[in-house]
Amino acid sequence: MLYLESRSTDPYYNLALEEYLFNTADEECFMLWQNDNTIVVGKYQNTIEEISQKYVKEHKINVVRRLSGGGAVYHDLGNINFTFIAEQNEENTFCFEHFTKHIIEVLAEFQIKAEFNSRNDLVIDGKKFSGNSQYIKDGKVLHHGT
Repeated sequence: MLYLESRSTDPYYNLALEEYLFNTADEECFMLWQNDNTIVVGKYQNTIEEISQKYVKEHKINVVRRLSGGGAVYHDLGNINFTFIAEQNEENTFCFEHFTKHIIEVLAEFQIKAEFNSRNDLVIDGKKFSGNSQYIKDGKVLHHGT
């Protein structure tokens, strides 16, 4: 598996890198990345309904659209994002647990008890800390979360 850490906090770069890897990588990938001061909207969302254009402009917040569906999220340097890219198969096609179990296992090594819930989120003590989404095309799956 190819492991990457993007040193950029530019959301346009990071989402372009994610898409580039999805379209060109010949092996499975895992990427960690951060965006600074950004709203990321899902593929099917109406951006005008999701954001306050005046507030976004006043606070110089980046607005970008991702490949996958799901709700809008805010990124800043207080969170980290992860991406898995793999060949599509019966185990990982819209099975979010297939990918999130790895995050849960790593957190357990730090004595943090995280769980997967029925909304495709990761929670600690019932409180969401990670939303997840997937994009599938041409036999590949991209799974990412916060």
